[in-house]
Amino acid sequence: MEDLWPHKEWLVLKFQGVDSITDAEALVGSELQVPRSQRAELGAGWNYVSDLVGCTVFDRGHPIGRIADIQFGAGEAPLMVVADGAGRKFDVPFAEAYLEGVDRVGVDLERREVRMNLPQGMLEINASLTAEEKREQAKPGKGKTRP
Repeated sequence: MEDLWPHKEWLVLKFQGVDSITDAEALVGSELQVPRSQRAELGAGWNYVSDLVGCTVFDRGHPIGRIADIQFGAGEAPLMVVADGAGRKFDVPFAEAYLEGVDRVGVDLERREVRMNLPQGMLEINASLTAEEKREQAKPGKGKTRP
């Protein structure tokens, strides 16, 4: 990186060899990685995605799975993709309102845990189908209605 400067609510990064907007457009959607040793210290309540991936997510004290990925752009809060080990995945908003505790400090990176109090039914709505559920739906007459 050659330079950086603020622009509105963003930071603009200038990379060596990228000298025009056309050159920069080719980088849209790319992932920028910084070695841990060079990462900036974050303020309270902020976390690096790489620190969250692999953490176990708890809902009201019960483990629901490990964070497999974080997705951005689906809404205000990033979505944690939580895999339960039985083939199901849940999309769980990483929203401050759902973090456990009065002070909303539900992230313990030393213990690799994210503790949440999710709304009733959220996991059922956002769960992927298991292989067995997919087979059941594929059976003739299942999931179809008559007019």
